[in-house]
Amino acid sequence: MLGCANLVCKLVALSDRQQHECSSWPEMEIKRTRLRTVMRIGNNEFCFRGKSPMMGFKPPLTAEQVEAIGDISQASETLRVALDPSADFDPIPAPQPGDWLAEHPESGQSFDDYVRSKPNRPEGLRTKVYLAPLGEFAETRSPSLETLKSFAATFFAMDVRVLSAYDLGQLPLTTRINPYTGNQQILTTDVLDYLLGMLPTDAFCLLAVTMEDLYPDPRWNFVFGQATLRHRVGVFSFARYDPAFYGEARTGDYHTVLLKRACKVLAHETAHMFLLEHCIFFKCLINGSNHLAESDSRPLHLCPVCLRKLQFSIGFDVVDRYRKLLSFHQRVGFDDESVWIEKRLKLIQDRSRGTTHIIT
Repeated sequence: MLGCANLVCKLVALSDRQQHECSSWPEMEIKRTRLRTVMRIGNNEFCFRGKSPMMGFKPPLTAEQVEAIGDISQASETLRVALDPSADFDPIPAPQPGDWLAEHPESGQSFDDYVRSKPNRPEGLRTKVYLAPLGEFAETRSPSLETLKSFAATFFAMDVRVLSAYDLGQLPLTTRINPYTGNQQILTTDVLDYLLGMLPTDAFCLLAVTMEDLYPDPRWNFVFGQATLRHRVGVFSFARYDPAFYGEARTGDYHTVLLKRACKVLAHETAHMFLLEHCIFFKCLINGSNHLAESDSRPLHLCPVCLRKLQFSIGFDVVDRYRKLLSFHQRVGFDDESVWIEKRLKLIQDRSRGTTHIIT
């Protein structure tokens, strides 16, 4: 969950009541270039990337996608091919009512923006990803923690450790009963505060995982996960990825579906630890999601913009990472992702031989 920090977004986030009480708005003027919007409200001027939140989100043009990837002319040949957006990466669709971008205006974070943000990077002693289970992970209704550890280690090409499970009854956490589901929920801010005091000295980040439902604020119904980006702690729940949570029957592929959903939220929230913001340039694992169907529609792979950001921070070999991810996906039955990576690896191999022009 990423909060919006700029004043323009705060203006459009006013409630209907607040907007009604504003008897008049100052004169407004909006000017756009390809990836930059200048909004003038009264005597104040605001500059930000992407479309104006007040204009609604529109999928980016190819030129905007290429600009977001940045100048790759000095990258290695293999990396330049891997970041080429001309094949395999689907465009982000226009949001439907209720989707993330329909309700949460986001201006996008290019690779150059990312570098300027001075992101968290694994260095010195801080090189390990820690997973901290909160409560029980019953085998019949939970994803395997060992499998999640294997996935995270492969996805981020880092050392991943799983801590002993925390007993929820022994932790100073605020809980409530959700009025709509009747299920217990844990307040995420309490979890984050607790994790800050438990961060190991060699941790790049500490991430709590749980089968309990979460909420970030009394005004919210629920949240899948939340993280404090600069402080490198986060928490996310797999509770709502179980059909039984909604009173529905579990299907024969239940464990595979649950594991895939868990891998998605694990990778998505961990990526925020590296200060990756939500992606608006392609259909990507780092796209925001407002509901389960939207989360399910996200792929388990990164677009060229987000792949470049993560590679910049960690320094992994892109091809080696793809090969290890392919092995993982084949082992756990993620067939669609296996097909995608096989296709991507073949393209990288063919184009690295110099048979096809690469977009720069």
